[in-house]
Amino acid sequence: MSKEIKTLDQRIERIYRMAKEHFGEVRFVGIKLHTKIGWVAKIQFDEFESLVAEGENAEVALKNLRKRLKKIIDRYNMV
Repeated sequence: MSKEIKTLDQRIERIYRMAKEHFGEVRFVGIKLHTKIGWVAKIQFDEFESLVAEGENAEVALKNLRKRLKKIIDRYNMV
């Protein structure tokens, strides 16, 4: 059983789809290396404030952002 390695592009696309399905308009989903903090993943919305997550590398930052987005969606669905 081989585990498929996901690319950063695939992770970003998945986060984009999740955010778009739930919130509608998404301006962008991206990642950048910040000099003081390290890797930062961000979702920029048109209507809401942006969501940000950090990590020691790009992959971890994107995973943390997806977890954060998932928590918000789950919380919203509970109401």
